[in-house]
This record gives sequence, structure tokens and C-alpha cells, in this order.
Amino acid sequence: MRSIIEMAPLQVYYSGLLFTPRSSLIRKGYLKNIPWVTMGPKVADVWSSLIQTLEGHTNAVRLAVFSPDGKLVASASWDNTVRLWDASTGKQCGVLEGHTHWVISAVFSPDGKLVVSASIDNTVRLWDTSTGTQYGVLAGHTSDVKSAVFSPDGKLVASASRDKTVRLWDTSTGKQCGVLEGHSDLVNSAVFSPDGKIVASTSEDNSVRLWDTSTGKQCGVLEGHTHWVTSAVFSPDGKLVVSASFDNTVRLWDTSTGTQYGVLGGHTDFVNSAVFSPDGKLVASASHDKTVRLWDTSTGKQCGVLEGHSGLVISAVFSPDGKIVASASWDKTVRLWDTSTGKHCGFLEGHTKDVQSAVFSADGKLVASASRDNTVRLWDASTGKQCGVLEGHTDWVNSAVFSPDGKLVASVCNDKTVRLWDTSTGNQYGVLEGHTSDVSSAVFSPDGKLVASASWDNTVRLWDTSTGEECGVLEGHIGLVFSAVVSPDGKLVASASYDKTVRLWDTSTGKQCGVLEGHTDWVNSAVFSPDGKLVASVCKDKTVRLWDASTGNQYGVLEGHTSDVNSAVFSPDGKLVASASWDNTVRLWDTTKKTTIEIIETHANIKIMKFSNDGAHLHTSHGVLQLKSSLHSGGNRELPRTLTHSLYVTDQWITCNTKKLLWLPADYRRSCSAVNDTANLIVIGSGCGRVIFISIDFTALPAAYL
Repeated sequence: MRSIIEMAPLQVYYSGLLFTPRSSLIRKGYLKNIPWVTMGPKVADVWSSLIQTLEGHTNAVRLAVFSPDGKLVASASWDNTVRLWDASTGKQCGVLEGHTHWVISAVFSPDGKLVVSASIDNTVRLWDTSTGTQYGVLAGHTSDVKSAVFSPDGKLVASASRDKTVRLWDTSTGKQCGVLEGHSDLVNSAVFSPDGKIVASTSEDNSVRLWDTSTGKQCGVLEGHTHWVTSAVFSPDGKLVVSASFDNTVRLWDTSTGTQYGVLGGHTDFVNSAVFSPDGKLVASASHDKTVRLWDTSTGKQCGVLEGHSGLVISAVFSPDGKIVASASWDKTVRLWDTSTGKHCGFLEGHTKDVQSAVFSADGKLVASASRDNTVRLWDASTGKQCGVLEGHTDWVNSAVFSPDGKLVASVCNDKTVRLWDTSTGNQYGVLEGHTSDVSSAVFSPDGKLVASASWDNTVRLWDTSTGEECGVLEGHIGLVFSAVVSPDGKLVASASYDKTVRLWDTSTGKQCGVLEGHTDWVNSAVFSPDGKLVASVCKDKTVRLWDASTGNQYGVLEGHTSDVNSAVFSPDGKLVASASWDNTVRLWDTTKKTTIEIIETHANIKIMKFSNDGAHLHTSHGVLQLKSSLHSGGNRELPRTLTHSLYVTDQWITCNTKKLLWLPADYRRSCSAVNDTANLIVIGSGCGRVIFISIDFTALPAAYL
């Protein structure tokens, strides 16, 4: 909890207690002092092997490494920086800035006085660790530099590049002193043997190659991997090499003979790196499957799985004493793990991979979550308990949506199908097959009798929910179709596409009855006005456009957003349109005058919105937005305020009325979220697969938040 104690100390009494394992004596003794949380997150039974999470990078972390004395950690990131951290406290103690593009790797010199970093700006840079100043720029590669490492005596640096070469550099002069050529594809990494006489390089030509550093000649090729080799490292005694590959395996090699010594299989996705412990008895491997795995080198057996990252893990490395592993991830964190405990988090039910979407049923009683683990799960919103696992899809489930009466769920998947599920039993009700590519979205008609599905096969398909039969293929788009929506009377479908158009279709005949052209980039979505007379479309070109649904003519262009527009929604009387953008604003537009009447700064990129019945509020995926003004038949006037409170979920916080309420530790942060403002209930789907329910009692909340 160090990072939040430094940033907002009093959160240790809220977040610190709520997210502490259930067996903790502190939790048992003091959790009762948070009366305003009526349903808290499910947490682990015991502490895991995670020691600390180091936060500060603003983009994916590619690599983390300990200094020779174990006192510092250096991390390299896509935010173009290298950061130095105190390994004992987790405090950031330096930011090394100078690279002009992503930094792929960073390594300490043997004496710990320098750091060498590699970047896709084609350079290798040297840094003084005591001052943080740049010591030298090693330029010569003609493409991205994937890694750089010091020789054991610190006199040389070896760098690996997309230009298919490994280059050797003299650290005292910065001059190039060798080019190792022979790989037939880009080189991912290079590393010296413990005696400095050999360099091992890995490549996307599926091989590991050994080079004599004194002559620059190739002295061995280690072949066996069936996909790109991402990293290789010598054992401390130099007798073995361990290599990691996109073939999901880690392999051990005998350096004297070049023969394969063992295959360590267990990862379920690409392996990005592998490294020996200081005594050579363990290997730690980092993978796209978001885990670090520990292996016994004598037996080849897996002896630990370090789980918790919410993004793929790029690298892992042991501390000099072998007691800690540092892992770097796309979730923007570095995590430190105790290798001796090997404890698992012990989390209860949940998805096993990223949660892609979460949605409430119309009555707010159920939540459906869709995941990359190929399942949809149903949850009781009042208790947070899982009440159904909907299994059948054979690939990532992109989203799920309830029918208007809540009796069915439709799920869409990369397996090219839409599936219907009975929410009362969890049984599969139908498999809607016909699309020839990934299905991007599905929506029920207002009466629930039809489902319209949009696909990357450039079509929209209509399905009869009672029979599961296809009743229309809407063809005409020349690009991916992102979304489709049915008009209020069920007679039309509007589809939004990568081909920069919106198209209108007659649901009874399946014929195209309008092409709405004018956008200059792909169209994210379209929506009908309540009376069905207008269509609003939102686009990557930063505009909202209004169209006459009967003629297809453009009715107006709403300009003002400074980034892509995600979604738009009409007010109940159709006189207003609200649009949400990646510029973190919601804009309110007068559809008659086609002008902006209100701009609301938000805490997040909002994708889902709905007006309240009285038009005074916007109910969004991140809480309720109160509108200062609205249009009624009598013209502009201030609307009466209700006592609804506004809850949001941002990257790190749950906020109430724009004030930070509850900090979310890294393991509990959202990949998606939904807010039921009526029940003051927040649902968070995480990159780790957890679905988290938190309910707030506003009557018990401290007055400062109200």
C-alpha cells in the first residue's frame, strides 16, 4: 500500500482495509469503520507472494532489472523513459529522459554506476545512475534497438536490433567495435556469457545464435523453437542457455554441444523472456498469459505461478540474492514477488482472462460480463454472487446484451457466432451462425423479436429470437461494420462502418434504403431519435452528424470535440443530443439550432449514455452527470435537480460527485465498468478476470462527498 499512503494517506483506512485479505487481523478489527460500503469487493483469503507494485510509468513497462547490489530497480517503458526505484521501499528515485521513442530495455553496468538503455529511436544510451544524467549516445543501428547489455567487465555493450544485427560498443569511447551479422530476421536480444567470450542472440528467424566476441564469428546455432525467439540468457556457470519463444515454451540448451536439454511447457500464450536465478537452480519466465512462472532447472518442473498482473508480462528478473522476482507488464506496473512463499491469491469465482464488457439488465437485478476466457457470466447484482456461467463460445466473447424483458442474453464472439442464453437457467437457447468473420456487436429490437448483429465480414444479419433462424443478410458496406441499431418502431436498422458511412436497412425486406455519406473517417456508431425521424452518427473525424432517416439527407454537423467521438444519445423529446469523446468531455447539442449548449468535463472516456426520463441527467457507464440546462417546449430553462449522486470509475479511483472516494489497487482496476445509479452499485471488470461489486450507502457517506 506504499504508493497510496504516499499519495493519499487516509486511504489506508478505506482502500487499505477493503482490499486486505480476509484473514488479516487488521481487516477483522477495523472494517466495521467503513459503514458507507454496503457491499465490498471479494478479496483473497491470504496475502499472496506480491510484495510491492511500483507505479509511475504512463505506458507499458517493457523490462525491469535489479542493480548488482539489489538496492535499485531500473524499468524501461513505452513512455520513453527509464525509471529508477528503491527496491526496499518502492519509492521512485530517478527518471532518465532523453529517448525520443519507446524504451525497450535497460540494464545496469556490473559496478552499478551506469545504466544502458535501448530504444526504437534507433539509439543506445548510457546514463549515470547517481545523477540521472545522460552519459553517451551510441548511434549506428539503422532500425529499432530491441535490447542492450553490458559485458561482465563493463567494457563492452552488445545491442540487438531490428536491422538484423548485433553491434558491440566500447563503453569508454562510445565507438562501435563490431557488427555480428548472420540472422535472417530482426534480432530481439543479445547477452554475454559469464566469462564475456560469447554473445548469444535471439531472433524472429526462430533461432538462438552464439558468437565469439573476440572475432565476431558465429560459433553455434541453437534450433528447435517453432516460432520467434524473444530472449536468451546464460546460466551463472555458462554451461546452459535458457531461451523464451512465441511458441509458448521455454527451452534449455547445452552451450558446449548446442543440443536441447529440456522443454519447459506450461504457459498458455507467448513467452516474452526467461532468466536464471543467481544460483542457477530456478528459471523465471514471463508471458502474454499475464503470469510469471518459476521452473526447477534440474527437473524441468513448474514450481510456482506468480499471478496478478492485469496486462501481459514482458520480462522477469531475479534480485542478486534470488529472493525476489521483479516483473514488468503492459499494465504499466513493475511488481516485486517473494520467491520463497509461492502463495496464490486464493480469489473466488471470476473469469480467468480479461473482462471485455459488463452490463446491467433493464431491471438492475442481473449483471452479465463477457470475457476473453470464452464465457459470459451472470451475477446477482444484490449480492455480487455468480449465478451462471454461460459456456459454449470457442473464442473471445466481445460483449453481451440483455433482451428488453431480461429473459435472454445475446453474446457476440470472435468465433463468428451470436449465442442466445436463457437468464433463468443459464442454458444456451440458440446459436446464430452465418457470419464469416468476428462479430463486433449485437442488439435486440425494441420488442425483443429480432437480434441485429454487426460483423467484420462487412455485413449486418437479422435473426428471429424465437427460432434462431437468420431472416436477413444486410450487404452493401465495403468495410468492417462496427455496430447496428434498430429504430424505435423496429422497421429500420442503421449500421456504422469502417467505410465512413452509415447505412439504413428495411428490416422487413432486408433491402438498403439509404447511404448516409459525409464523414471523413470510420464511423463508430449511430443512434435513432425517440421518434425515429433522425439518426445521429459519431465518428473518428471528431464530429457528430445528424441525418433525416426518411430521406438520408444530412441534417447537421456538430463540431467541437477535439478527439474521436465514441457515442451519442438523444434526449427523450429528441431536442437534445449528448455526445461523448476521447477528449474526456460530454457535449450537449441543440438538434434544432445545431449548437453546443453545454460542455461537461469528465474523468474518463465515456462510452455508454442514457438520458433520465426528465432530461435533467445523463446516466453513463461511469455514473450520473447532472445537466445545467435542457430544452423543453418552452425553450431554455433550468431543470429541477434530483438528489441523485454521481459515481464514476476512473483508472485508479471510484469518485463521488467528482471527489476521490476510494482508491483501487492495481489488481482491481477496470478493463470495463458499469454503474447502476438507482442502486448506487458499481461493477468493475478487471484485466485479471475479476468482476468486482461495490455498493455505496449515501446516507452513511461522510458529508464532504455529498
